[in-house]
Amino acid sequence: MTNVKQADIGKEYLELTGDETHERIAAQKKELGAQLLILCHHYQQDDVFNFADYTGDSLKLAKNAATSDRQFIIFCGVHFMAESADILTTDAQAVILPDLTAGCSMADMATSTEVEGVWQELAPLLDTKTVTPITYVNSSASLKAFVGEHGGSVCTSSNAERVLAWALRRGGRVFFCPDEHLGRNSAHALGIPADEVVLWRRGEKLGGNKIAALQKAKVILWDGYCTVHMQFSAAQIEQLRRDDPTIRIIVHPECRREVVQAADLYGSTETIIRAVAESPTGSHWAIGTEINLVERLARQFPDRHIRSVSNVACKCSTMYRINPAHLLWVLDNLAAGRVVNRITVDSRTAGFARIALDRMLTI
Repeated sequence: MTNVKQADIGKEYLELTGDETHERIAAQKKELGAQLLILCHHYQQDDVFNFADYTGDSLKLAKNAATSDRQFIIFCGVHFMAESADILTTDAQAVILPDLTAGCSMADMATSTEVEGVWQELAPLLDTKTVTPITYVNSSASLKAFVGEHGGSVCTSSNAERVLAWALRRGGRVFFCPDEHLGRNSAHALGIPADEVVLWRRGEKLGGNKIAALQKAKVILWDGYCTVHMQFSAAQIEQLRRDDPTIRIIVHPECRREVVQAADLYGSTETIIRAVAESPTGSHWAIGTEINLVERLARQFPDRHIRSVSNVACKCSTMYRINPAHLLWVLDNLAAGRVVNRITVDSRTAGFARIALDRMLTI
């Protein structure tokens, strides 16, 4: 995988005015024309988002990358998303991440080495042939490869329940990582009893569980989480309902179980957008997800009352590292015949990871 450090793009870019940067990005995008595809995740800031050819959540953007024939794919998201795009595209295509420091704290909570160690720890207790590993797309290519090699699948917040149901039919037991909350909410939606869902705590013997509990479990969860979605609470929702009895609450399934339970609806970013778009004029909404999406919806639907569940701006700080200055720097280099910040996944890792991604895309 890519281990190159982010280059210093210099004052030449960082000290440009917003208008200058905008004009130069537009000009370079036009110049590169059909060679170029810009993908933007919903959590990306507007000054970059507005230049996207396609926008969406992880699943939608993975499909966009997989079906594209463009030579240069600039992924305005975070590192694991660009890795997935590289896996799904050809060797003749270059996937570029404008700032290599745009990572994901959740993905960093579960390395393939750690997960492999837990798998070996489980082997004497369970028949791991009956265990299907699932990794949320918010994970490294190497972890996706581990899952692919062991018969499992990737999932996204859009399809986690379908993938979990497939895995349970397949083997009867699931090892779900790295997001505890997406896994728990998906298991609950499928009617799996709470005492058949256990949490594997990193750094503790047997993950802090009794052998009997592990052997009874249908779903074993890794204790990872999203720092943005951990900022929402059931108490915030209770206060919103006291202040406005007409308000509708929709949250992302990376939120804790009690937050999802307190909400009216939950779902992926695409689900959130659709729910708001299809609601009647005058609707009141509080949304539990990253603030850039919430504020964009508020501007897009001024005839509805839209706010965040939290009074604090819940921002994905690593996603925010993809800014107009870095986008322009990448485009200028491409126009000069230089590919910078290319994300590449080695062939063995890519092969097994693609198996896991393809399973997701067909489930």
